[in-house]
Amino acid sequence: MAAVVLVAAPASGQGKTTVACALARLHARRGACVRAFKCGPDFLDPQWLALASGHPVDPLDLWINGPADCAARLARAAAGADLVVVEGVMGLYDGEPSAADLALRFGLPVLAVVDASKMAGTFGALVHGLRRWRDVPWAGVLANRVGGERHAAMLRESLAPDEGWAGALPADAGITLPERHLGLTAAGELPDALARLDAAADALATTPLGARTAADWPQWVPPVVAAPGAPRRLLQGRRIAVARDAAFAFIYPANLQTLHALGAETVFFSPLAGDALPACDAVWLPGGYPELHAQALAARTDLAAQLAAHVAADRPVWAECGGLMALAETLVDGQGRVHRLWGLLPGSAVLGRRVAALGPHRLVFGGGELRGHSFHWSRFETGLVPTLHTEPARTAGGRLPPGEAVYERGALKASWFHPWFASSPELAARLFSPGGLV
Repeated sequence: MAAVVLVAAPASGQGKTTVACALARLHARRGACVRAFKCGPDFLDPQWLALASGHPVDPLDLWINGPADCAARLARAAAGADLVVVEGVMGLYDGEPSAADLALRFGLPVLAVVDASKMAGTFGALVHGLRRWRDVPWAGVLANRVGGERHAAMLRESLAPDEGWAGALPADAGITLPERHLGLTAAGELPDALARLDAAADALATTPLGARTAADWPQWVPPVVAAPGAPRRLLQGRRIAVARDAAFAFIYPANLQTLHALGAETVFFSPLAGDALPACDAVWLPGGYPELHAQALAARTDLAAQLAAHVAADRPVWAECGGLMALAETLVDGQGRVHRLWGLLPGSAVLGRRVAALGPHRLVFGGGELRGHSFHWSRFETGLVPTLHTEPARTAGGRLPPGEAVYERGALKASWFHPWFASSPELAARLFSPGGLV
């Protein structure tokens, strides 16, 4: 058994990623085995949590993963760890499902992180509401961005005795993780990423929360779950080339594990580093930030030709989100500059100034459904007729938002949709197999 804590907040932007990473880094430095998860679909926060904990990080979402998958991943992690840190998403009760739903389902104690920079006595009322709204399991509360010792004392005095004062962190830009559109800056892009985490861990070490060892936390009893069956090895002997660098960085480790369980071999290549397309049976162009590297990608006319030849030989390509953008004829970046990209998909990817789509989706085909999510600021202007559309999992403002188009052009399949391969390994295999989806 291990200690488990879910780090949540009343809203986004309160500092829960910084605290979750600081907690993981602090205990890992002390020699504990720390595993971490992110509540809800996310590619950026898990990179920071992986750097802090030293282990790959999976998302936990009761709809996308399903309760059984979430339970199995938590149980496996707890079996070999001293501490499991789960970072929440948005506010504690935001979303369907929410971080609170996950905490209640599996009995995960909640550590609330509250930006207290502009409050005093209201802190206690807010914490009381977070805890009692649905009576979630409770681990305490940490005040963030606090002005000094007197401010911290006022915050602590506002709490009921049993609400678990875990300490306060100062308002310090040195322990704040940098952001840009889509979320945090990727950890791998910052040379001082680990130093930032160490600074946050050092600050946390001075608090009552930081003084606890993993053994001081209540030990979590994992649910009893049946081991998932291995999928049929539908990709046995197939070699899949996966683009991976700063432009194509949105890859769930669990998606790679699913491909391996299906029998595939994966090999990585970096378009930004000038790598040629490896010898392969299929290609995966994941999401990422092609709009930040459009000039370098545009110069890869050699790779564009190699991909075109690959598709002409009826070998599959699956391009998701940023991968779709790279395959467009042109990409218009945030400054309005037009870049001629790889041209396998007719049309233009245009970066917008706000979120274009966000939420969980399912792709129904082949007698089943592949679950995942959509999150992008760009739009794709094209005359291509989609083969399929995803189905949003929930309404927004009483209306069902539009689904994401899935385009097919020969052996090429592309969409804004980010699938979670483990939700249906058999359908995931279809993305990397010859033939259409319908």
